[in-house]
Amino acid sequence: MTDLKTSPFSSGEAAYASLINALRSGDFAPGDRLREEDVAKRLNLSRTPVREALRRLENNGIVEHRPRIGAVIRKLSQTEVVELYEMRIVLERTAASMAAQHGSEAEFDALDDMNRRILGAQDTPTLGAAINQDFHEALYRAARNRFLLASAEAINNALILLGPTTYLDPDRIRIVVSQHSDVITALRQRDGDRAAEAAEAHLQTSLRYRLKGMSA
Repeated sequence: MTDLKTSPFSSGEAAYASLINALRSGDFAPGDRLREEDVAKRLNLSRTPVREALRRLENNGIVEHRPRIGAVIRKLSQTEVVELYEMRIVLERTAASMAAQHGSEAEFDALDDMNRRILGAQDTPTLGAAINQDFHEALYRAARNRFLLASAEAINNALILLGPTTYLDPDRIRIVVSQHSDVITALRQRDGDRAAEAAEAHLQTSLRYRLKGMSA
């Protein structure tokens, strides 16, 4: 949780960061009601920055305001999940292709290290999912394009609304690690087309698992 006493940001920005972290870690889930008082107590924050953070989450489409209920974390429909992944595939194919051109060997080593850590976190799915987020963010950074990175930020915020991680299935983790390895291999070979194809194959698999979970 962000420490408001030491944070370089305003209290509202720090509260927003704390809420985003809580959403990413699963402390709050899609469909949950976010009452100012409860959130402030749970995150050890005052109500004013929490109110500001909730407004920002609403503006970003993560929270919706319902009459007589208040702020609620949005749930994505199956159509919205498919649309989200369609855009994610477009962006990540581009990121992988550009990273093959501009990324450094040190960055590829870091991706390898994160991939090994995902495999080592099989007993703690939420940790594996968090490392996976870091993996994809590192891939975007290796592309060396600030506009691509900014576009990915909006997508990453929407990913919060997907709900519980699919990493509860051990087979899922092994598939993720294998597909990440395919991406890294293509990056090291500086093969942008192959890296893009591997990135798309990975996200198509991820989408299948998401849709399977929604229909269960």
